[in-house]
Amino acid sequence: MIISDDVYGTFVHGFKSLMAELPYNTIGSYSYSKYFGVTGWRLGTLALHENNIFDKLISELPYSIRKRTNRRYADMNTNPEKVPFIDRIVADSRQVALNHTAGLSTPQQVQMAFFSAFALIDKDNIYKNMTIDICHTRRKLLFNSLGLELPNDPNDACYYTQFDLLEWATRHHGKDFADYLEMNYKPVDLLFDLAEESSIVLLSGGGFAGPKWSIRISLANLYDEAYSEIGVALKKILDKYIEKWKSNSI
Repeated sequence: MIISDDVYGTFVHGFKSLMAELPYNTIGSYSYSKYFGVTGWRLGTLALHENNIFDKLISELPYSIRKRTNRRYADMNTNPEKVPFIDRIVADSRQVALNHTAGLSTPQQVQMAFFSAFALIDKDNIYKNMTIDICHTRRKLLFNSLGLELPNDPNDACYYTQFDLLEWATRHHGKDFADYLEMNYKPVDLLFDLAEESSIVLLSGGGFAGPKWSIRISLANLYDEAYSEIGVALKKILDKYIEKWKSNSI
């Protein structure tokens, strides 16, 4: 089983899902919420090719197992052996008995239909290119205000970005300052100081498989100029740390 998480695929030029290459073995997951900026609607989908390995494996299960699963899905279909894998996933999400409540509400389905129609009509990908440009512009504003070089990664969706505070400290003020930060502060100290002094709330990148001293910033939900302001506010906090370090070094 291959699960291809394609939620951010529409933010990358030329992205191609594993589903396009290995449809027989792959389940694709996708979120409308990110691409269309409606995260509160919780609009997502699972995709499975009609000819897939999972239905084949189910049909080849020993009779003893099929008999047990047939009992599980008997309320859904008079011929439960024919219930496809994708429908079993939906049913299992509601413990089968509440299968009639599974899936999305009618307003959510209507909204997804509108979004899908819009994407199909936009054959020149005007909206897609615009969203990609917006995210990249915001990252550039943030990194410029911090004096950071932009990473050259064509596969970076730029929906979120992060930077390593220790790497920044070493590059701009040397390893001694980076060592001082590690010895005297915790990664969250900067985030708390930032929130207290400027009402800006950011997250540690460590909770998202990033470096321990990294900071994670969403590029999706503020106006462009805000990212320069975030960089300025971060730099202001860091300047205070630098002053303390220098005074302790005298």
